Amino acid sequence: MRIFKTLLAVIRLILFAFVTATVYSLLLITNLFYKHKDKKIARGIIYRRQIIRILHVVLGSKITVYGKEPIISGLIISNHRSYFDPLIILRNILAYPIAKKEVENWPLIGNVCKTTGVIFVHRENKTSRSETLNKVSQVLNKGFSILNTPEGTTHIAPTTIKFKPGAFVLAAQLNIPVIPVAVDYKNLDDSWVGDDTFVPHFLRCFGKWRTEIKVSYLAPIYSGNVDELISTSKKQIDSELLRFRREWNTNN
Repeated sequence: MRIFKTLLAVIRLILFAFVTATVYSLLLITNLFYKHKDKKIARGIIYRRQIIRILHVVLGSKITVYGKEPIISGLIISNHRSYFDPLIILRNILAYPIAKKEVENWPLIGNVCKTTGVIFVHRENKTSRSETLNKVSQVLNKGFSILNTPEGTTHIAPTTIKFKPGAFVLAAQLNIPVIPVAVDYKNLDDSWVGDDTFVPHFLRCFGKWRTEIKVSYLAPIYSGNVDELISTSKKQIDSELLRFRREWNTNN
């Protein structure tokens, strides 16, 4: 059984790299006919969505969706379990995720991120955070959404940990909605925490035939008060995370 799981995970890792590289290559080729950077990024976001949809099939994702995916642009706020979280939320939504600076240097994935609308930030660098806020403002002004995980790190706590206020400050200043999203995995070992590295984590998680995931899209929050945006979105996400866990425990 263990050999089968390892073999399945290796095959999926190879397919993961193949699909990503193939679609990314098509993007680079077609981008040769476009000179405007904004148009290239906009097309990159669409190509990324296609990559993500194929990868969910390859990796055996079973996603249960609650609520309605947002059709308005704004600040999408999610709890943070794994590097896989954005692939769940961006399956249908066109948005710029904010990612840690280290992802930019990942083989293949980093290159794909740089050409498909990802904003990188060095979380411990105050200058980088300031630059990120400026980039976020520019993206929102173009009508795109921003995906942010304000916890700043992954974890397996039953509810969210403290939210960093940066993105909420900008949402209040620009008078844009905050759209809370809750994401969780049935198997908490699917979370990516501590010193875990990409390949060992991938092989461990995707050796299962199915990876069961729940995602809940909650109603947009409008407020010029930063504390209210933080507390309301945090409370709503926490409520959904606890509900997910109760449902899984009941069905076991």
